[in-house]
Amino acid sequence: MPHLSPIAQLIAIPIVHHYGHAWFVFISHTLRGKERRATYVHMNIHTRTPVCERRKRRDGETQTQALSSQHCQQTPIARSRQLSTWSTSACIFDQYQKARLLFVQSIADLASKSSNVDCLEAAGVIDLLRPLLVDTIPSIQHLAAIAIGKLANHNPRLAHAIIRKDVLSHLLQHIDKQNKFYKKAALFILRAIAKHSPELALIVVHNDGLQTIVKCLEDFDPGIKEAAAWALGYIARHNKNLAQAAVDANAIPLLVLCLQEPELYIKQIGASAISDISKHSIELAQTVVDAGAIFFLAKTLQANLDAKAKRQVLLALSSIAKHSADLAEAVIEAEIFQDILAHIAHPDENVSKVAAILTREICKHTFELAQLVVNSGGIAALIELIGISKSATRLPAIMTLGYIAGHSDQLAVAIIRSEGIAQLAIVLQEETDDHILAVTVWAIGQIGKYTPEHAKAVAIANLLSKLLELYNDPISSEDLKAKCYIALKQILQKCTYIEALESLLNDVPPIILKYVLEQFSKILPNDTRARKLFVTSGALRKIQEIQAEPGTTLLEYITIINCCFPEEIVRYYSPGYPDSLLEAVEQYQPKHLFVFHHKSSSENIEASL
Repeated sequence: MPHLSPIAQLIAIPIVHHYGHAWFVFISHTLRGKERRATYVHMNIHTRTPVCERRKRRDGETQTQALSSQHCQQTPIARSRQLSTWSTSACIFDQYQKARLLFVQSIADLASKSSNVDCLEAAGVIDLLRPLLVDTIPSIQHLAAIAIGKLANHNPRLAHAIIRKDVLSHLLQHIDKQNKFYKKAALFILRAIAKHSPELALIVVHNDGLQTIVKCLEDFDPGIKEAAAWALGYIARHNKNLAQAAVDANAIPLLVLCLQEPELYIKQIGASAISDISKHSIELAQTVVDAGAIFFLAKTLQANLDAKAKRQVLLALSSIAKHSADLAEAVIEAEIFQDILAHIAHPDENVSKVAAILTREICKHTFELAQLVVNSGGIAALIELIGISKSATRLPAIMTLGYIAGHSDQLAVAIIRSEGIAQLAIVLQEETDDHILAVTVWAIGQIGKYTPEHAKAVAIANLLSKLLELYNDPISSEDLKAKCYIALKQILQKCTYIEALESLLNDVPPIILKYVLEQFSKILPNDTRARKLFVTSGALRKIQEIQAEPGTTLLEYITIINCCFPEEIVRYYSPGYPDSLLEAVEQYQPKHLFVFHHKSSSENIEASL
């Protein structure tokens, strides 16, 4: 067996199996670059005569008459030889067509596995596939496009290589005249290239790829519409400029029409593309709303659809509602809010997560929208989702509670009464991801920042100590530490719960300790019971042990606290005071000495007589 390139080795076995060693040698030489020219030959239907495409075609009727006359003048032996030649030629060209078809099929299969990609790239497979995009056989064109799409789908390097080889111009040339299979394969290539980066997506747009996609959205074939909407979403999702390019190409009305198609998969991909466009800016979202998309999205959500379609619809509504209160109200006006809350309890965790995201995007804007969520029973649904889900699924529900509590103290009380604090405490115990912990800490801070009652609810759940523990943990991220600091500051500035404050006097950084001492300096001057408890619990002793720099706020608070107690008590609990007492006893000199003269017992008896 001759030395072969890697790609020839990959397809050697099937070629030998189908066509024998001789045809294998022909293909191997072709793949090794010794003969890459392909002569496209058509067979005359009536005469089976091979005609070169580069020769000018003569008039069909004249040619048939000439051949018939020549055929009549030939002897039987000559006619037999000519028929044999035609048969042999037809067999060769038939084998050539089958070999091309087998080649693209084999490459398409090999390109499906990432382990084969490097070998195919090294063999120059893109150069071999590019001419086949304009092959005379539609099935070969289709399979060549699929193979190129699979290669581009693997990594950006191959996508760039395909662009450098000028494949897009061959691909999109006369695409409107191609069959539906080729169109879907071409759209797959555009999607596979555009998905990797904004730069590649922009190249697709500049090569008229976006115009081709929009034209395909107008096609009557559902499969082509799906592929076009999918490719459009992959372009628009990268940034605002690419999404605006899709809007300028008049894609929004066509996507809204996709939502009205009977096929479920077209609705799903259409909703996904709308989400990819509207998520970037309020202007793009408003364009989607003006096109009437919310009505059809709401109608799609209310239908009995599968989980994937529901997820895409909820995500599209979230991308619209997140930008402003007006857009959020536009979603509410579609009268689907109860359906949204119902989907928080959906058995599919992806649907419940996106429903919580949509609830978050609605309630974050104004107090009225947050109040609507509370009045509709949204808090209970969110707390239940936090309790039954894990990790990323519960994250949007936690954020929603934080946004609701952030609007007013009454809404924060509603969360406390619904046992929201207890559920957040469980999250802090269970989760290890810093991002989820940071969001949970932020939500706790939003709940406890208003009044002493709010702060006490947080303190009773022993969350202050947990926040301090996370703040002191060396493996905590900077974001988590920052969230813990802000939450502790907000809650401590309102906290009057003595027991919780005393628990924070041990191993507390000065930046946190000053807020604890500030509260003691406000409570102790006016509360006799608190002062007594402060002494008996050992808190006064701990205060005396704090080393504060002169002129600092910390020293000022310590001075105020010490002024609430007698000087003797303060000195007694000061560090080293017992030792100083013993030293004073040792050094003490009595001021008066009394000498008692003891009489003898006989003298005492005589005196008594």
